[in-house]
Amino acid sequence: MLDFSQLHKYREGNRLEAKKAAGGLPRSVWETYSSFANTNGGVILLGVEETEDKSLHVIGLPEPEKLAGDFWNGVNNHRHVNVNILTDRNVRIETADGKRIIVIDVPRAERRDKPVYIGRDFLSGSFRRNGEGDYHCTHEEVRGMLRDQTDATQDLRVLEQLGLDAIDCETVRRYRNRIENIRPNHVWENLDDVTFLQKLGAVGRGGNGNLHPTGAGILMFGFEYEIVKEYPNYFLDFQEHDDETIRWTDRVVTNLGDWSGNIFDFYYRVVHRLSQDVKTPFVLNGDTRVDDTPVHKALREALVNALIHSDYYGRRGLVIHKFRDCVTITNPGGLRVSVEDAIGGGLSDPRNITLTKVFNLLNLGERAGSGIPSIYSVWNHQGWRSPALKEQFNPDRTELSLSFAAREYK
Repeated sequence: MLDFSQLHKYREGNRLEAKKAAGGLPRSVWETYSSFANTNGGVILLGVEETEDKSLHVIGLPEPEKLAGDFWNGVNNHRHVNVNILTDRNVRIETADGKRIIVIDVPRAERRDKPVYIGRDFLSGSFRRNGEGDYHCTHEEVRGMLRDQTDATQDLRVLEQLGLDAIDCETVRRYRNRIENIRPNHVWENLDDVTFLQKLGAVGRGGNGNLHPTGAGILMFGFEYEIVKEYPNYFLDFQEHDDETIRWTDRVVTNLGDWSGNIFDFYYRVVHRLSQDVKTPFVLNGDTRVDDTPVHKALREALVNALIHSDYYGRRGLVIHKFRDCVTITNPGGLRVSVEDAIGGGLSDPRNITLTKVFNLLNLGERAGSGIPSIYSVWNHQGWRSPALKEQFNPDRTELSLSFAAREYK
């Protein structure tokens, strides 16, 4: 017996679709299958209708076994749907109000299976879900899913249209100085700059036999005016808001031209501003105050996490808003795992593996999928409101909100 109350959680975010299906499978079943798979999953109910007051009314199906067979035939027909992401337990016949219906539990598709589309054209056959129902994915959304589909990391591609002069030697020098301070006598310490960058994965040899920056190399060490030749939408923006009467009281952006504008220099221009004036506990190590608290480390982790997981081909850039009572960090690109898995930890699927490596050498960034869980843990220990991690679509973006307000207890 199906308990409709168990489906209540799917109402949030419009992750439930009820369809009468009295005359066979409606075409909209496939659009909803695609949209749920390409978003965050959901439940399709066949033999149920949704009334104007949003309540569910059971119609029932005269031959649910036949309809379920028709569905399996369709979902396994690659000319009809490009991929079947379901198992037997995802489709079942249930009894509700004494009538039989079909329940199809569509999971969020793995990134390697996206986009899930109907027909033979992924540009016209891909759907996603929003608060109003299913919608056709934009070409930009489809291209983003295709970029994430491959196991080849985006940032290791050699950019043959750029020369080594696109890299800022002063940024490389600053990076190497930090490495020497953190890791004295490192095996790469005595390498020349070009060989050092090759070891990092920041420089590679192209098909023409010449050395060029990789995606990671130009993002981390390049000049902003060179970065945008490969990543036209590249833009990093930090805004501090201390006075509500003006737009911002402090701002760091990458396109001013008076500094390099690359990721490395942006990080060090912003990281201290991010944690400055944040109320943190007074901690002593013996008689010495410890200024680098778990809160500071969590804020660094949040910043690095956004930088290494961004899709730099995506629109709107990485934007950070710091208010007196909270920080929000929004980066281009959706999550490559579900929100639940990202918060739970243990799954590491970075979009830019080389950038991850470059930051790891500075002892920045987690590698085992523990970055987001550690932030949640610190906030919980402080008694602050739980962080809020969410995805946005069209365009794809990921937002992490960190409040410094006390948690409310019910």
